[in-house]
Amino acid sequence: MFKFGQHVIRQRTVFWESALSYAFVNIKPCLPGHVLISPRRVEPSFTGLTDEETTDLFKGAKLVSTVLKEHYKTESLTLVIQDGVDAGQTVPHVHVHLLPRIPGLFCCSSEKFLLYINIS
Repeated sequence: MFKFGQHVIRQRTVFWESALSYAFVNIKPCLPGHVLISPRRVEPSFTGLTDEETTDLFKGAKLVSTVLKEHYKTESLTLVIQDGVDAGQTVPHVHVHLLPRIPGLFCCSSEKFLLYINIS
């Protein structure tokens, strides 16, 4: 099991892990394929990560992004970090949202805006 802020993430939802990070299925996805990657150490702020944690987190995000692009047959992804309450962070543990973007999924800018509201 992994700690994710105040939550416990069960091993069965974790599909990638390294010594410092892990990726898991989002329990409230905004879009198909919406996953999260987080450092193992509970740290609320992005700037509180060590250089090693930051490097590992983004290496993992790059690897998971490649798999998502292949699986969803897309060339586009949205990667988001909400760092702090005013940025919409609801779990006090750094995490990157990875959302594969499928052509034609959004037809107008108001739907794009709602995506970011839902991430919050």
